[in-house]
Amino acid sequence: MFTGRSAYPSDLLPVSPIHEDAMHQFDLETVVKETSELTFVGELSRSWNIGDNPNGGYMVACTMRALGAVLPHADPVSVTTHFLRPGIADSSYEVKVEVVRTGRIATVARATFSQEGKARIEVLCAYGDLDSSVGVDTDITLSPPALPSPDLCPQRSGEAQGIVLPILSRLDVRIHPEQAHAGQYPRAEVSGWIRFSDGRSPDTHALPLFADAFPPSPFTRLGVVGWVPTLELTVHIRRKPVPGWIRAQFITQDLNGGRMIETGALWDANGALVAQCRQLGLVLQSDG
Repeated sequence: MFTGRSAYPSDLLPVSPIHEDAMHQFDLETVVKETSELTFVGELSRSWNIGDNPNGGYMVACTMRALGAVLPHADPVSVTTHFLRPGIADSSYEVKVEVVRTGRIATVARATFSQEGKARIEVLCAYGDLDSSVGVDTDITLSPPALPSPDLCPQRSGEAQGIVLPILSRLDVRIHPEQAHAGQYPRAEVSGWIRFSDGRSPDTHALPLFADAFPPSPFTRLGVVGWVPTLELTVHIRRKPVPGWIRAQFITQDLNGGRMIETGALWDANGALVAQCRQLGLVLQSDG
């Protein structure tokens, strides 16, 4: 298990350019090592769990470290993940990367994240360069929602969901006070703020993790109804975030037959849209 140590594990030295704050927990606990061409290994830390299972966004982040090691473009611009099986905490994993096409504007690749010989997630992504324009620039964008300041928003609580959340040792997640208690809001919506607990600045590789770190939005209207596993999550990265809090909003616009479509967006401390996402998830009845 990787912990917040002051150096990389000796057998898992980083193989790709990493964040300038390299000694932070997110960087340490997504380290991968290349064992052969386009094949990487690492170990999942229990510190990013939701209950007994590693957070899906954390598994995506580990996969993106492997992708970032081999792709010529630096920034993820589209990351689509299909979740096949839960991950296993405190256990090694393997990521196999396939470069589909490399072009001038973007590189398309896929990756399979496996544990114990079974694929856990499949990622299809496009990487590009967010520092350069490839066409028309306009002022068309999605404005951030009005939110109370982070100091006025309660921290996400595992108790509110009836589940243990080790991930909250790694992420500081604040929930809009009107949406902090399950089943007490008129819409299936959750909004708030997020940042790394240890002060690490956000970057493009952190945004898919942030997009999967809030409570499921149906909880605010329906209450805690049971487990909400993700089948598919797509995150489009729009801009590089500046340091500071990330503002977030997620809304479920359709839920029937136990399947939900949730759309979300993330804005940086300057109010710039940095990511949009859509999730297909299952809303399962609680055994209780």
